[in-house]
Amino acid sequence: MAANPFLFFFILSVFTFSVFSSVFSRSLSNPSDHPLHTTAVLDVSASLKLAHEVLSFDPQTLKPFDDAEQSIPTNFSSSASFSVLLFPRDSLHNSKHDDYRSLFLSRIERDAARVESINTKLQFLLNNVSKSDLEPVVTEIRPEDLSTPVVSGTSQGSGEYFSRIGVGRPAKSFYMVLDTGSDINWLQCEPCSDCYQQSDPIFNPTSSSSYQPLTCESQQCNALQVSACRNGRCLYQVSYGDGSYTVGDFATETVSFGNSGSVNNVALGCGHDNEGLFVGSAGLLGLGGGHLSLPSQIKAATFSYCLVDRDSGGSSTLEFNSARPSDSVTAPLLRNGNRDTFYYVGLTGIGVGGQLLSIPPSLFEVDESGNGGIIVDSGTAITRLQTQAYESLRDAFKSKAPQLPATSGVALFDTCYDLSSRTSVKVPTVSFHFTGGKSLNLPAKNYLIPVDNSGTFCFAFAPTTSSLSIIGNVQQQGTRVSFDLANSLVGFSPNKC
Repeated sequence: MAANPFLFFFILSVFTFSVFSSVFSRSLSNPSDHPLHTTAVLDVSASLKLAHEVLSFDPQTLKPFDDAEQSIPTNFSSSASFSVLLFPRDSLHNSKHDDYRSLFLSRIERDAARVESINTKLQFLLNNVSKSDLEPVVTEIRPEDLSTPVVSGTSQGSGEYFSRIGVGRPAKSFYMVLDTGSDINWLQCEPCSDCYQQSDPIFNPTSSSSYQPLTCESQQCNALQVSACRNGRCLYQVSYGDGSYTVGDFATETVSFGNSGSVNNVALGCGHDNEGLFVGSAGLLGLGGGHLSLPSQIKAATFSYCLVDRDSGGSSTLEFNSARPSDSVTAPLLRNGNRDTFYYVGLTGIGVGGQLLSIPPSLFEVDESGNGGIIVDSGTAITRLQTQAYESLRDAFKSKAPQLPATSGVALFDTCYDLSSRTSVKVPTVSFHFTGGKSLNLPAKNYLIPVDNSGTFCFAFAPTTSSLSIIGNVQQQGTRVSFDLANSLVGFSPNKC
């Protein structure tokens, strides 16, 4: 019997459509407002130019304004939008490294301390240590009463980006570290029993008419994880993973944001004994999700930041109550009931070259005990992924980039390339895939970074044995990251610095 040509055409059409659909679904597994691309271009020359220039920064030329008293608008409310400038660490603190490799290694050392600090902090709370165990009532507070020994003077890793903030009335301006992994705001204060070097004069609370010590019975004092009482006044202490700490009076003050406004009665630590912390900065802005963080205290509905390249001399802004950019790729903002400080994000997978990797989504989820999940952190530099997820990502990248000349690993990086003879290279894209089907393509410079002046570039992800994964600031550079606290969303909008 003769074959039916129409039946043959129909079967062929169905087969062709099935194959095409299968390939298409594997390449673009999650629909997105930002279409996935298979390749990206790394401008090797531009990256190396910045690596050379960062070594010669003169921090004194980059200050946005002098230390004159600020005039504070009187018609400001906490629901208004306002912003302050944001700077990378090396544009404000000249670390005097002879070459870029030395600078890179110092950053990685700080980053390791930062990650250890986060994991220690999280595990401490997950082990159900009660708050009463942390609040000795003493007549005189000393570091040895509340902290572990100091082991390093400069290794605390959250001091990677700084904002310029006014404190007191009249306002004095200070460079403060931006930290989404902390809740307590604090700065060094006179009289200083032991203070590290900072670029601004140390704050003197007697010169401010709005400085008000908190009592031991105050709500803010009771919200501290570690506190003590002396002569009816609340004392605070915050320690970090490397053994560093700050100890002093807990008080309320007026905090101002350039000339855009101010907020009264913000609880902050006035540190008289501060060791091993944040060389160059006056203190820390806690932008975490806890009750004592700055966003919580000023009742901000949103806040956002855009982190410029750490090797650039540029600046961007830290903004509160500003609208999220319309082109943002959004993901669910999740909370861990055992630790409200950290901002968890709904990540379902990672793509390389337009294809979603076979990584179990459970590796990015918080379990019933509060372990696991992935957080967005401003202070961690290099994204940490559980070993299984990291190896899958690394192997896929290497298999799709066979043309890149491999070289030996450097520090925590095991995948590096010698690009000294190239001006630019085409590399596979890396993309984050979020709950809800959105995905974000990372710029090539956010995952292939220079580690020396001579053209060695490394794949900027690292494995971790911890159950917690972290999206670090190298992957966030050049992207406005918005935390919509009112609607529980995180937004990523490229090129919004």
